[in-house]
Amino acid sequence: MSELSLSDLSKKMAKLDFAMLITQSADGGQTARPMSNNGDVDYDGDSYFFAYEQSRKIGEIRANSRVGLSYTGAVGMLGGPPLFVAVEGVASLSTDKATFADHWTKDLDRYFPQGMDTPGTVMIRVSAKTIRYWDGSDEGQITL
Repeated sequence: MSELSLSDLSKKMAKLDFAMLITQSADGGQTARPMSNNGDVDYDGDSYFFAYEQSRKIGEIRANSRVGLSYTGAVGMLGGPPLFVAVEGVASLSTDKATFADHWTKDLDRYFPQGMDTPGTVMIRVSAKTIRYWDGSDEGQITL
């Protein structure tokens, strides 16, 4: 077992695009849905996703900002084991266009037809508090 630094983990996560965003539903259960980080993978403990303000996940985040992210990578280099990353964090929401610009990619236009100006667009920022990872014989935890 070895302990990775956040920088080391970021390099391993570079090709991970999708995460399952986990929120608490109104009935106290958990709800998970796939979210793309849109290639924004220079991981420093913050993850960014875009959504529509009227979506259920945004209502759930407003009610309880504690969220989880679950990433799973494909088979590692040279056929090695996949990478699994679980994040416990706090979500915040932004409608600031300057903040959007820092994390917007052209691929998002598929879901937001007027780009950053699509009405009702909101950015979710998940700030990690605890990150757990597994990569074959490597496993560990990073607390931020």
